[in-house]
Amino acid sequence: MTKLEIEVQDGDITVTLPNTSYTVTYYKPKNSPQLLAKRIATRDDPLVAMTLSEFLAAAWRLGHNKARALGWINVAGTH
Repeated sequence: MTKLEIEVQDGDITVTLPNTSYTVTYYKPKNSPQLLAKRIATRDDPLVAMTLSEFLAAAWRLGHNKARALGWINVAGTH
């Protein structure tokens, strides 16, 4: 499996699968206990074995863990 890449910039956490159309950006609104997604890939990339659903699940875990490490969200406020 190709390794996902993660970038943090200006309050956004962007996760991508290199050389594919798969990308999603997470952000945390001030009054929200969790991340929200924007700029989400919308369909499977036929050039990669990973489905969009598999990518989004893996990207959520990676983005969520990064947000916790950055102190954007706390463990008690998540499931």
